[in-house]
Amino acid sequence: MFSQVSKRPWLIAVVISVLLVLWLLSGSLFRAKESASADQPIPEPGLAKVQIQWLQASPMQRQLVVQGQVEAWRRVELRAQISASVLRLDQDKGQPVAQGQLLLSLSPDDRSAQVARSEAEVRQRETDVSSAKRLRERNLFSANELLRLDSELAKARAELATARLHLRNTRIEAPFAGVYDARTVELGDFVQPGQSLLTLVDISQLKVSAQIAQQDVIQLTLGQQVAVQMLDGREMAGELHFIAAAADPDSRSFRVEVRVDNPESLRLAGASATLQIQTGEALAHRLSPALLSLDADGHQGVKWVNEQQRVEFTRVSLISVDNQGAWVSGLPPRVALITLGQGFVEPGQQVLSQLAKEGS
Repeated sequence: MFSQVSKRPWLIAVVISVLLVLWLLSGSLFRAKESASADQPIPEPGLAKVQIQWLQASPMQRQLVVQGQVEAWRRVELRAQISASVLRLDQDKGQPVAQGQLLLSLSPDDRSAQVARSEAEVRQRETDVSSAKRLRERNLFSANELLRLDSELAKARAELATARLHLRNTRIEAPFAGVYDARTVELGDFVQPGQSLLTLVDISQLKVSAQIAQQDVIQLTLGQQVAVQMLDGREMAGELHFIAAAADPDSRSFRVEVRVDNPESLRLAGASATLQIQTGEALAHRLSPALLSLDADGHQGVKWVNEQQRVEFTRVSLISVDNQGAWVSGLPPRVALITLGQGFVEPGQQVLSQLAKEGS
């Protein structure tokens, strides 16, 4: 065999070259292993692979977005105070009216006569009391008898006030300027005390009511500006003017009201609206809503990879969402977010991460 090798010197050169290459490769692998152990744990065979993207937090206005209901600033249902018939419909429903304007008239019946009788009774009692006082000054009239006459005068005056009130209740007037919105009676209808007659609304201003979760209400202050967006895209500026002192016992949420000027008297009461309330600045990350997931307790968060190449799950707060993505707070300022494979790994699991390519 040696004689054959000696006859082929090129074979010796090939063998030596192969051995030299193997020796060099063994040294390179050893150095690579030492370098990897110095920077991070050596990946174990069979680790799950995930793609990551480095995200840096940016200052962002924290915004509370809730759905609300637009209501008239004031709304009153006017009811009958007496038994009477509808005598006149003085205004048409749907029309703007001024404060004190006559809207509907009920039949006076004998109420005018009752006022006249009561006025005469009062005048008679006043004369009796006046005469009795003069006699009393000369000790010609007893104190008890004078007290009785004073009592009868007070009774007559009370009856006169009641008669005048009943007569005044035949005139249904607007307690404030607004819109004659609805009527529930017709000409000639007989009404009883407490029966609904008409509805008056004030839409010179509007209020948008909403329910705020108990963990968010502490961020609100009276007087702060609120953006109100209607379903048709119209945007209006409002001011937070009311925050309930106690939560609703069923929903554990707090009622808030936003005042919105409506100088054009737009018919928006009863519609839905979205309230956008600024609640201060926070560091936030912008990411795809598809990367949000839920933990075992149902809390929203995202998965990312720490320096030890282990998966972390951090709960986040959603600041805002639009067509381009979501802004969330609660993550470290710089984070290696898992963008591919997050559904196949669990918190605490060691993974093999790979930086996602641009645009992926």
